[in-house]
Amino acid sequence: MNAELIAVGTEILLGDIVNTDAQLISQGLSELGINVFYQTVVGDNPARLRHVIETARDRADIIITTGGLGPTLDDLTKETLATVFGKKMALHQPSLDRLTEFFNKIGREMTKNNEKQAWLPEGCTVFTNLWGTAPGCAFEAYGKHVLMLPGPPRECNPMWKECAMPYLYKLAGGCIVSHNIRVFGLGESSMEHILHDMMEKSKNPTIAPYAKTSECFARVTAKADTTEECEKLLEPVVREIVELLGDDVYGVDVDSLEQVVGDGLRAKGLKLAVAESCTGGLLSKRITDIPGCSDYYLGGVCSYANEVKMNVLGVRKETLDTVGAVSAETAEQMAAGVAKALGADIGVGITGIAGPGGGTEDKPAGLVYISVWYDGKFFTRKTNSSFGRDRVRMQAASTALDLIRRHIL
Repeated sequence: MNAELIAVGTEILLGDIVNTDAQLISQGLSELGINVFYQTVVGDNPARLRHVIETARDRADIIITTGGLGPTLDDLTKETLATVFGKKMALHQPSLDRLTEFFNKIGREMTKNNEKQAWLPEGCTVFTNLWGTAPGCAFEAYGKHVLMLPGPPRECNPMWKECAMPYLYKLAGGCIVSHNIRVFGLGESSMEHILHDMMEKSKNPTIAPYAKTSECFARVTAKADTTEECEKLLEPVVREIVELLGDDVYGVDVDSLEQVVGDGLRAKGLKLAVAESCTGGLLSKRITDIPGCSDYYLGGVCSYANEVKMNVLGVRKETLDTVGAVSAETAEQMAAGVAKALGADIGVGITGIAGPGGGTEDKPAGLVYISVWYDGKFFTRKTNSSFGRDRVRMQAASTALDLIRRHIL
């Protein structure tokens, strides 16, 4: 089966917001073995929306829309889809009751136009919106499956996972299971080169490489009649890939490097402190994104100025005068200094030139030194990226986490 995604909203066309819904849904469809051949963005215009839907009806088995389910006049997705597919609109009383209860709970009057959200195509499967007000829905007509989801990611994301994916799961036939092998320290092209022969030979499971900022992953997907049969197919393939990629694999079906490092620090009872210069607190932010990080994270020092490096972290003036703030020696003294200052088992020091300016011939923009201090030893790495300030900072933070993973955990 193939699917087409239609994002409805003038704000997307104008660039006011990014269509992250499409990324989420496309990834989920891939896991279900459903191909996505087209993605379309259309503004809040009934004539153009109708044309886009009619085009999708002629070339896709599944149409998934996001946005246009709200209470205002320009929210026309349901009505237009119902017209194109010959469906009548009907009041869904449970949805209206939920709306009424919601407004009573927050102490606000429910204006008449909110009732519009409770009118749905007759006979549809309703996706109850536990994360907002507008329900989603799905129906079948003319041999096509149509799904409607709200636009705001905070609503679309959970509704897609909790309602739409189970609905589509039944259509996909059989069972589909995927495992993601997460990698840091190896580029997508290098990973693909290592796995090339396996990828060519493997038909079920399939192997697909993907790139993310400063890291990549391989998704292995199997199809069978049951979950147990899928897992039986997946196990030897996943094991072989992990062996081929070696230490660059930081986990299978894990969320992030910071999660893996956090779990490892908690298990070993180790405390962490970080000192950041060019990353400006990004590493601390990523560490504290993980719930329960207070079990292992003591805190950080954002030591942008040399005076802070010296007075707070104990970086020697002689070091700064001779080799400079951007050096392996400074990174190491920052790492040891923050561990001592905060009483941590592990200290991290990051110093560099995030760019785009500030570089020299000897020390170009993108040069970063990252050091991890633990048990009297330093694990230090030099990185150099030319892909922009954000990439430089993200790579430096990830490298710090990876050094902890490789050398301490």
